[in-house]
Amino acid sequence: MIKFIFKRLLIAIPTMFSIVLLVFLLVHATPGNPFDGEKALSPEVMKQLLHQYRLDLPLWKQFFLYVNDLLHGNLGVSYKFIGQSINNLIFPDNMGGFWVTLRLASYSMVITVPLGIVIGCYSGLNRNSWFDRVVVASNMVFSAIPTIVTGPLMVLIFAVTFGWLPASGWGDGGFQSLCLPVLALTLAYLPTVAVVTRGSIIDVLNSNFIRTARAKGLPTSKVIFKHAIRPTLIPVVSLLGPMFAGVLVGAIVTEQVFALPGLGVLTTNGATNRDYNLVLGITIFGSFLTIIFNFLVDILYFFLDPKIKQ
Repeated sequence: MIKFIFKRLLIAIPTMFSIVLLVFLLVHATPGNPFDGEKALSPEVMKQLLHQYRLDLPLWKQFFLYVNDLLHGNLGVSYKFIGQSINNLIFPDNMGGFWVTLRLASYSMVITVPLGIVIGCYSGLNRNSWFDRVVVASNMVFSAIPTIVTGPLMVLIFAVTFGWLPASGWGDGGFQSLCLPVLALTLAYLPTVAVVTRGSIIDVLNSNFIRTARAKGLPTSKVIFKHAIRPTLIPVVSLLGPMFAGVLVGAIVTEQVFALPGLGVLTTNGATNRDYNLVLGITIFGSFLTIIFNFLVDILYFFLDPKIKQ
């Protein structure tokens, strides 16, 4: 177990370093600098600003200074939000930034994963039924339609037409404000979890050890819950890491549709204003969360799959 975790850590460290290097180079490859705007600054002021934010240094020096700051937990300072650190922008004291995105993504995952597993199991156990066909068709439909399309449709139906829920805005952060964004994210990923679970349980039920259990005369319920469920969950668990990254990205897009004060607004502001540190901070933090979550999924996979233990 310790050896397994150690190997995963050895893989995660160079992966994270490669992501930081690639994102840093891509961000700094954009033409101009953060202080280029409609109102031209004098050469003296521009020189002072570039020196203040270390942008006058060679790119390799900027990179190593930035990595040094990252190792100390410092994501840098914003070029546009004067006097604000990236840490405070991403993790504000009030409910905003990452806390909104985390809340939105967590609610979506809590609903999507258990419900998707239940629907997928029922669909696989009733293969070729009308319910099974609806699940497969829903996966094709909602996988092809992004949340930037389903979100406005939900606003049109539930907010404009029926007036049941607010169209946008955070409000007090209650159920009504989060209902439509969570529903949009859930619809985007629920059919995928259901279809993966469906395919997995169909394969497991056709396995030799399940045939043996049935040949011994075990009840169907015992065969399913004692022997089939655990191997069925292995592909679903391997899906959770990439899905978490997808939910985070989807949450950022969904926040834009529903005007929520999360990382989506910060990402847009950073990109349009060429705020290098803000874009870097959000991207690197999101990548770090994805690696950590994949690491946790690998550990869970270790307990579910006996082959990995060997």
